[in-house]
Amino acid sequence: MALALAVGPAAARTPDRDQIAKIVKAQRPATLKALQDWIALPTIAAEKRNATAGADYMRRLALDAGFQQAKIIPTDGVPGVFATLDSGAKTTIGIYFMYDVKQFDPAEWSSPPLEARLVPRGTEGQALVGRGAVNQKGPEIAFLAAIKAILASGRKLPVNLVLVAEGEEEIASTHFAQVVAVPEVRDALARSIGVFIPTAGQDQNGSVNMTLGAKGAVEFQLIVGGETSDRYPKADVHSSNHARIENPAWRLVKALDTLVAADGHTPAIDGWFEHVRPLTDRQKQLIAEAAKPEVEAQEKKQLGIGKWIGDEPYGTSLERFYSQPTVNIQGLVAGYTGVGGKTVLPSRAEAKLEFRLVPAMTRDEAEAKLRAHLLKRGFDDVKVVVSGGYGPNETAEDSVLVTSQKRLFAEAGIAYTIRPRNAGSWPGVIFNGPPLNLPAAQFGVGRGGGAHAPNEWLLIDSSDPKVKGLEDTTMTYVDYLYVVADEAAKRRR
Repeated sequence: MALALAVGPAAARTPDRDQIAKIVKAQRPATLKALQDWIALPTIAAEKRNATAGADYMRRLALDAGFQQAKIIPTDGVPGVFATLDSGAKTTIGIYFMYDVKQFDPAEWSSPPLEARLVPRGTEGQALVGRGAVNQKGPEIAFLAAIKAILASGRKLPVNLVLVAEGEEEIASTHFAQVVAVPEVRDALARSIGVFIPTAGQDQNGSVNMTLGAKGAVEFQLIVGGETSDRYPKADVHSSNHARIENPAWRLVKALDTLVAADGHTPAIDGWFEHVRPLTDRQKQLIAEAAKPEVEAQEKKQLGIGKWIGDEPYGTSLERFYSQPTVNIQGLVAGYTGVGGKTVLPSRAEAKLEFRLVPAMTRDEAEAKLRAHLLKRGFDDVKVVVSGGYGPNETAEDSVLVTSQKRLFAEAGIAYTIRPRNAGSWPGVIFNGPPLNLPAAQFGVGRGGGAHAPNEWLLIDSSDPKVKGLEDTTMTYVDYLYVVADEAAKRRR
């Protein structure tokens, strides 16, 4: 079902492109197996699963792809990986990888999450199903395959590469800043023109969603119980005692209710919008251009919903999506949750939450305002545990990383839209912010879905020439490296 690789205007820029494309095609079985093998080794920071093995595997993947050196960088949590490939080029690009994945329950999957089976995906083609398929191991393996193909053709890469990888992205990059702070890593990144993360950015119609940044994320827990106050029992007690003993679950509910307005979604934390930067006219223009009825229908189908908040028009919902910070409850745990009832008064209640932050909010500001908000209302018995987080990131539309994407897509005839930021998060702010102050972007074609959900998938063979499968995705990374090198050279002239 594999399709012939598209050869378009990119062939004029990428030397020996036909030869490289043949190598990519010949590499396909090895590339596919590399992805399947990587998926079979999940690193899950929240479960402390495969932290050491995952880092070593990432290091070996980098060396196998052609990086001349790769080393594990210890942190106070899960280690990171740092690798370099010096091709003697005048331009250096930073690459960000995550090698960790979200938790999974095999009972919720129709295909085993660690077996990475190839399965038909309706009329779209053939997809690989597995945890990490699209977020982010699939795009990352395709990028590594692009490096291998260029080197196998006998050519040097047109750019030097600096790779930084972490195993804690799925818990909000708790210790990733420690990796970048290592002088050797920081100095290598400082020589780059920017950093990008490989992604699968195509919609079902083949259009690519480009983004100029991403929201920040802060993950935390609110805990009430015997460990936070002597008002609550140290262990579950008979429910009749609720007449004389406070229930920590009710207390937690009361605290949670103060964090949002009566509508259930607008943040109500004191001073929350103090530093929220409104959308610019250009950003509103980009959103309006993306607000197409067919895209709205596709999004609603994917999300399984029939209307947006307040039954708002699609354009308004997109403005909210990209511009609004959020206070979200991920989960609530308290007392008995088994079959039927159980007459207990729980000794502990916990809520798992997240903030999504927009420019110009910061992680430290968000945490401080949350704590102050709860204390002001007398919730001194609510314990706040921040497990990880970082602020939002932004990159200018005229940065080399972005202009190179626009040029590549335009010349290759790939439709694209530009969005002010990704409503999801990645720790680009660690590169955007001081001391590096680098552009940070996402880039990639290909299509997938189900990140963080059951049956996560990546399209391997596409039945639509507009939507790229594994081989065309790999070749697009090849082309991107050459376009970036050319765009950077123009800036030096």
